[in-house]
Amino acid sequence: MSRLDSFIRRLEAQRRILDWAAAAIAGRDGLVLELGLGNGRTYDHLREILPERAIYAFDREARANPRSLPPPEALMLGDMAQTLPAFAAAHGRSAVLLHVDATTGVPERDTIALAWLPGHVAALAADDALVISGSELIDEALLATPLPEGVPLGRYFAYRRKPEA
Repeated sequence: MSRLDSFIRRLEAQRRILDWAAAAIAGRDGLVLELGLGNGRTYDHLREILPERAIYAFDREARANPRSLPPPEALMLGDMAQTLPAFAAAHGRSAVLLHVDATTGVPERDTIALAWLPGHVAALAADDALVISGSELIDEALLATPLPEGVPLGRYFAYRRKPEA
């Protein structure tokens, strides 16, 4: 498969899982978090399909297309290892949807560099929140859930946050 075809398939899977996730949280109160703003494409899509939701985006720096930037009060800039715990301290486990797109693009490097991330994700997720990620997240509070039809295994990962006992 060419790199172009692979890229197109990745974007199709990404749109499919974001649309599925938006439908899955319908009727639930809570925040939506975009961990890894990047160029802002997925944030922009979330904003379009969830127009009434508070959506917060996290990234080291604002490099998104200006049309895809969140308002300043919803853009959390800096090292996520620090901004996520600070956000959790202020907002608690209030997110019903977390889209995790924080990656270097090299899975072996991500496993080491982002080992801290799953625990922070779990600390932000409300009971039964949906977590979707481009990389595998291992945390005892996150339970793998089946992907929507048309999203190839390994392209994305989906989890539900275990309820606190």
